[in-house]
Amino acid sequence: MDVKPLSDTHSVAGQLDPGDMEVLAANGVTLVICNRPDTEVPQSHQAAALQQAAEAAGIGFVYNPVNGAAMTQDNVEEQAEAIGAADGPVVAYCASGMRSAVMWAFAMAGGLPTEDIITACEDAGYQMAGLRAQIDALAAQRD
Repeated sequence: MDVKPLSDTHSVAGQLDPGDMEVLAANGVTLVICNRPDTEVPQSHQAAALQQAAEAAGIGFVYNPVNGAAMTQDNVEEQAEAIGAADGPVVAYCASGMRSAVMWAFAMAGGLPTEDIITACEDAGYQMAGLRAQIDALAAQRD
């Protein structure tokens, strides 16, 4: 499990295993957000299996599948709502963490300066400079 922090309360990761939930809980994670569609993974790693493991470990779980080529405003809003409602650290995951990092960047638009969002993602290894205009546009919509 390779968890990469984007802020003090939000991290992203590549595909998680059901067994990772106990470790995440021990590290204080209170919510896991799945951004990976079930069609990309075997049944053992689909959202229902991860949700069952998360809940057994005392962690909340949100299934917000994102197809990178067809990301929607509804996806962004659901991500932002889940992050905002969390009562502790959040880990969002997908295949590599990239989609989850993009979702965090879009969810934070308007709440954090664009440069801080881009820097946080790039410090974690996710190149976001190409999304600056989209982050700025989302921030402008929220003002």
